[in-house]
Amino acid sequence: MHAHDHHEHHGTDLTRAAQVTLEKAGEQWTSMRERVFEALAGFEKPASAYDIAEAVSKAEGRRVAANSVYRILDLFVGANLARRVESANAYVANAHPDCLHDCIFLVCDSCGQTTHIDDDSITKTVRAAARHAGFSPERPVIEVRGKCADCE
Repeated sequence: MHAHDHHEHHGTDLTRAAQVTLEKAGEQWTSMRERVFEALAGFEKPASAYDIAEAVSKAEGRRVAANSVYRILDLFVGANLARRVESANAYVANAHPDCLHDCIFLVCDSCGQTTHIDDDSITKTVRAAARHAGFSPERPVIEVRGKCADCE
């Protein structure tokens, strides 16, 4: 993994990039997966499976179970369409699903705003430390808790 600039997708361009990425991974882009992705991408802050299930339920006019949403979110995380904010048990849409990086989340303890940054030099060091300890790192998760500029 190395540092580089990548294109961040938004709106329908983001949904299309997610679809292409998922299909390249050999998965189908179903209407329910699209609705879950669009709901996730519509949140300004990390969203739980229950938040997403509620948004999809309203849009569908029928109840959508959180368990179904969890399964789809697990698929999205595995395919790089979404990232899980571990400490919040919540998810954010990946604005560049066609580019794989380890993530670093900056989580505001006051307002809940979460910023995702890519800094492969930091995660490279974390991966090396894990390997040095005899551990095979698969997915470093780094979260920094504190206050965002708006809440300071």
